[in-house]
Amino acid sequence: MKPSYYHSLPQETTKISSPERFTYPFCYEPHPLCLWAASLVKDELQNFPAWEQEKDSGKMFGVLVVETPDGERGFLAAYSGNIAGRNDYPYFVPPVYNLLNPSGYFIQEEKEISAINHKLTKLAPSDPLINGLKGERKLRSAALQRWLFMQYQVFNGLGEKSDLLNVFGDKIPPGGSGECCAPKLMQAAYQLGYKPLCLAEFWMGATPKDELRIEGNYYPACRSKCKPILEYMLQGLNVEENPLLERNRKMASLLTSIYEDDAILVVNKPSGMLAVPGKDDVPNVYEVIHERYPSFTGPIIVHRLDMDTSGIMILAKNDEVYKILQRQFVSHEVHKHYVALLDIRTMNTVEKEGVIRLPICVNPYDRPRQIV
Repeated sequence: MKPSYYHSLPQETTKISSPERFTYPFCYEPHPLCLWAASLVKDELQNFPAWEQEKDSGKMFGVLVVETPDGERGFLAAYSGNIAGRNDYPYFVPPVYNLLNPSGYFIQEEKEISAINHKLTKLAPSDPLINGLKGERKLRSAALQRWLFMQYQVFNGLGEKSDLLNVFGDKIPPGGSGECCAPKLMQAAYQLGYKPLCLAEFWMGATPKDELRIEGNYYPACRSKCKPILEYMLQGLNVEENPLLERNRKMASLLTSIYEDDAILVVNKPSGMLAVPGKDDVPNVYEVIHERYPSFTGPIIVHRLDMDTSGIMILAKNDEVYKILQRQFVSHEVHKHYVALLDIRTMNTVEKEGVIRLPICVNPYDRPRQIV
């Protein structure tokens, strides 16, 4: 008997072939079967009263198309975190671990820690009990966090199981790890003995203030919480290659040298390439040059250009040259010129030349973009 959170696909999907390989979850185009599944979830939300309480803040949903042991294709659905304080709606897969269980250890220990906080608010700043209570709170909070992540026991395609502390290695997992759509969906499929075929995640509801999310659009799995988990859970599956790798190889070939002597190398960095290692799957000048010129020593990168900015970079071949060039940049002996392409629709004048004098800063809700 199939659970309530297993859903059949409509008859119209029988002519759609299953993908040969499972979705690479960090960069993908949704498979047609996922598009069908997502449309059914969106329809379900229209008649889901609890969603009315959440849609003003928005939430990520996900679908996983699966094949059952008897060869039937269907899908599972999930949402990140909880909706209206619940994580057990029958239409959606259950959580990896139910931390909202009111009689469970997590909730009870949280109450004990909250009681310590309440005691601290009642004490005078000079009270000798304060340090002891703060120390107890810190120890119990850290212990509870570790205990919680040990309760998240996730499976992979090899039939293995591991808790999140082991999955993240020597790092404490970020808060909320294991509560996103993709780990929930994969866990449910493995526990039911279903074969995962393809995955997609999409945003529903209002756009949040701290990131760009548009209702109905599809998004990759998050990296901070989900990447280590999914890298473990996808072991044993035939997963698509990262489509960015080929793009990165092509981009690396666009990094060209325009001048070289015994001390420096001058290169032309293409747009889309980082100067130094940073975001995953994004190529960077430092690593490409290290591969091409293994004899270079020292930091190499004297100055940087933003990822989306193309242009000239001066690289030092050794540590001594690096220090000399760095001093020149610090003392503003190096003059820089930037050229920008402007959209005329954003300007109040049709003049071809002019000066823009406006104070700018980092947009705290859309880093690293700038705002006036």
